[in-house]
Amino acid sequence: MIGRDLANQLLSALFEPPCAACRSVLARPLDGAVCEVCWAGLRGLPHATSIAIGVESIDALASVGEYEGRLRDIVHALKYGGRRSIGPRLGALMREAGAAVLEGADAVVPVPLHSRRERSRGFNQAEDLARAIGLPVLRMLRRVVSTVPQVDLPAEARHQNVRHAFALAPALGSRFPASLSRLPVPASLPSPAGLVLVLVDDVITTGATLDACARMLKAAGARDVRALTAARVSTGRR
Repeated sequence: MIGRDLANQLLSALFEPPCAACRSVLARPLDGAVCEVCWAGLRGLPHATSIAIGVESIDALASVGEYEGRLRDIVHALKYGGRRSIGPRLGALMREAGAAVLEGADAVVPVPLHSRRERSRGFNQAEDLARAIGLPVLRMLRRVVSTVPQVDLPAEARHQNVRHAFALAPALGSRFPASLSRLPVPASLPSPAGLVLVLVDDVITTGATLDACARMLKAAGARDVRALTAARVSTGRR
């Protein structure tokens, strides 16, 4: 049976697979789509953390860094290139960057895709990232309107685009068992009432999508709604 190290060497030499960020040949392609140099570069980014982000419904926000350079390329490779091996490592970086936001939280809630888009893509990148955070992952929300992608809209139109796009997932209302406090995926959905929840998404630009989700959760009784994203577009670059 061929060893993993030898298999990595053979794949690297024969196919020269490129890193999803810097395009250099991956020395260990079996370990994922991004080289160690690029991952190390992300660890050195100044984290974007803010308590007041100009979005009333979000109580605190953290991101790994600005949506540019290596981080932008890595997010693109996950979201549009289907390179799902990126999710666990990027999610782990989010966990580090968002330690203060995650403190005292009961669960993370991935921002949902519309079912049609999720079928087309094959996965929800926000859920892949959420699973690496280390708290229970609750699919409390569903996207009920297939909206125009936010990236295609000017900033002033984004809030209107998602205003009625989300709803609570069905079967909410069961109690949140204390025994599930550290399990990755609870067996049933609790009510948001009284919980501290952290929304997870890949990128925040204007905050319109996160705002719409947070308003829905707070209307259902969530005590605190925070947000954690892989990247953040600064105001001057929107």
